[in-house]
This record gives sequence, structure tokens and C-alpha cells, in this order.
Amino acid sequence: MSPRATWKGTVRLGELAFPVALYAAATTSGRVSFHILNRETGNRVRREYIDEVTEEAVDRDQQVKGYETAKDQYIILDPEEIAEAVPDSDKTLTITAFIPCSAVETVYFDKPYFIAPADEAFADSFALVREGMRKKKVAALARAVLFRRVRTVMLRVQGLGLVAHTLNFDYEVRSAEEAFEDLPDLEIEGEMLDLAKHIIDTKSGKFDPRDFDDRYDNAVAELVKAKIEGRRIKAPKPPQETKVTSLLDALRESAKASDQAKPAATPRKKTTAGSKAAPSKSRKKAS
Repeated sequence: MSPRATWKGTVRLGELAFPVALYAAATTSGRVSFHILNRETGNRVRREYIDEVTEEAVDRDQQVKGYETAKDQYIILDPEEIAEAVPDSDKTLTITAFIPCSAVETVYFDKPYFIAPADEAFADSFALVREGMRKKKVAALARAVLFRRVRTVMLRVQGLGLVAHTLNFDYEVRSAEEAFEDLPDLEIEGEMLDLAKHIIDTKSGKFDPRDFDDRYDNAVAELVKAKIEGRRIKAPKPPQETKVTSLLDALRESAKASDQAKPAATPRKKTTAGSKAAPSKSRKKAS
């Protein structure tokens, strides 16, 4: 079953325009979720909005949005007023600039989407922009009204399509200087730096999302399964505490452990002319 598009519109680059569809690239629907129940009856419960002064429930048609201007003083905004104030969407994703792919810091990345042509008749226009970006190794900055907000979007090439990240506004991203201002500027050198580089070398690898399990969801799923089957599960053992006398000792122990854990190199089999190496077995998807 093909995914349902969350937004459809047009990508515009100068006089070139073609229809596209946005698909959510990430979802939390697969996570373990809970309902809130009444422990005594086992029935589901629902939430209600309660007036802080009268302590009475407020019906949905009496609920309005309010902006606090001072302590306990609010400006009431009706849905119609908000709808008139926000910009209308013209369903256009307008490319404003091309930049290096690494030019945007990851802290500005918000939500990811996949972009694909919405009409096969315009697949060549889509492919033209995609391959031009691939050859130049650039990303595109674009502006659009998405879900009633003017958003800046970063587009990058991914396979035969594009991946888009809505970008956080500057006021939404906290200053790194404030987070790091109290850190001392230490100069690390000598054996400690050599050991750190050695550990990094022995731990070098590749990113594969299948290697990372959601331990919380897995544990909760196993707990639910155990309760259904009427059995108890053993609580995981707490991690052992490591006693370290100094940073240098910790680095030495880490380097030793990394060397022991590093797999031995497997000698390659020689292949004769005209023969083909056996295909590697595909790795099973992590459960």
C-alpha cells in the first residue's frame, strides 16, 4: 500500500514548475502506546478542560484560545480571526537558493519529508532539478506555507527522489554559546590524546539504523507479552560500576578493551580469472 501524501503542491524554480507530493519520512505510529484506564472499572477515561475558578467542566464550543498579556489577563482569539491573520497557502514550494549540503547545522532540522513527483508527466522536470543538484553537490532552500505556517525547507537529493527538512526558526534554536560558556578551554596532548585517537580508530564504523533498537519499546512489548501469558519477567541487571582512579587510567583501560573487542582481519579468498566471488548474505533486519 503506497503512503498517503501529507501535502501536495508545486516546486517552482524560476520559470520552471512541476507538481510534487510530500510524504512523512518518519512516524511514531510503531511505538508502544497506552490508554488511560480507570483502575477500578477497567474503562477508558477521557480528559476534560476545567475552569480554574468555577471548577466546572467547559464544553468544547466554549473553549477559545487566549494570549496572556499580563498576569491573568488575556486577549481572546477566535478561530476565524486566526484563520484570517495567517497567510494563505498557494501550494507553492519556491526554491530561493542553492547551498552546500553541510551549510545548515543539524540543530535547525525539524521534520523530514520525502518529495516525489505528483504527476508522471512532469517526472523529467523533477529529474532535471534532482540531477543538477546531485552533480553540483548542493541542497536547495525553499519557502512554502506548510500546515498554515510559512516555513523554510531544505531539499537534498536522496536516491531517485528528494528529502526535505522543515527548518526551525532562528528564535527556536538556543544559543550554543550559552550552553558552552562555562566550559574550560583545555589543551589535551601527549599520551592521553594519542590514546583517545587510538580508541576512535578502533571504534570506527558505519551508520546503519538497523543496528539501533528501541530498548524501551522492546522491554514494554516483552512485559505486555509476559502478562498475557501469565508469567513474570526478570528485571535486567544494573550495569556494573567501574572504578577509575584517573582519566589516563580510564583511557588505557578503554584502549585495552577496544583492542580486545576489535575483530581479527579475515583473509580474502583469491578468485581465479573468470570466476565470481560468492555474494554476501544480506543482513537480517533487527527486530
